[in-house]
Amino acid sequence: MKVQFVTSIAPIVRDADVARSFYRDALGLFFEGEDGNYLFTQELEGTKHFGLWPLSEAARACFGTSEWPADIPVPQVSIEFEVLDVAAAAAELTESGYQLIHGAQTEPWGQVTARLLSPDGLLVAVCYSPSLHDT
Repeated sequence: MKVQFVTSIAPIVRDADVARSFYRDALGLFFEGEDGNYLFTQELEGTKHFGLWPLSEAARACFGTSEWPADIPVPQVSIEFEVLDVAAAAAELTESGYQLIHGAQTEPWGQVTARLLSPDGLLVAVCYSPSLHDT
């Protein structure tokens, strides 16, 4: 697997309003986009995408329900690594003994992701984001 770059970093937040206040008002970050309670910017130097991801939406993306399963540790952050072949990267992780939350799937916004929890409990995705590549 060859990681091309860090695609996205998104703290997983339990209270969207409190998180918005901290990141926007206290740190002075500007969010140019919003999708429901998900705030994001693609204008923060050093990452392609920074967002505030409500836990309920992370649960929906991973498990198809707004509740995070009680038997799986709740992650504090999501980090995504861009790869050219998500299915191959997911297979490589599985072959190395890691358990995926889900295999390669296409998200409603067009990104292909496979996710797992890191040994430290971070929600990690290997992904391919068409919007970040020249066509």
